Amino acid sequence: MVLTGRVLSTSRRLLLGAALSSAALAGCGLLDSGPEPEPQPDPLQPLLNEALALAAAYDRAILADASLAARLTPLADDHRAHAAELTRVIGTAAPSVAPSSSAPAGAGETTATLRKAEQAAQRTAVAACKAATPERAGLTGSIAACRATHAEALR
Repeated sequence: MVLTGRVLSTSRRLLLGAALSSAALAGCGLLDSGPEPEPQPDPLQPLLNEALALAAAYDRAILADASLAARLTPLADDHRAHAAELTRVIGTAAPSVAPSSSAPAGAGETTATLRKAEQAAQRTAVAACKAATPERAGLTGSIAACRATHAEALR
């Protein structure tokens, strides 16, 4: 059989069409055999986790010593407000955190423990603020300032 220029160019077109089709399918993921990568957690997730943990810690301290309720309830409420706003910004549902029935022994130890937790959480919030996008910097900066204020209020 003798191939003419016309048959050869038709074969080339078919071959090119097949190559483009397989490339398009590979780009769509149909030919990919690997699993989808896990989505990265939101950078604000650690702040949300700490806000929930701090609110729960305040609740436990109040359960241990009811005389601290007037002093600590507003601080716990701040952390619940932070958690609500962070959940809204992240776009997830906040888990409900119930106060634990076990609490630290003495009131002095409780406020000292809470103060250390606030200081550590404030450092996390400052780091998050430095790394945040401009849209999130105000929220993270506000949370950092609030946590610093809480630490001073617990002196």
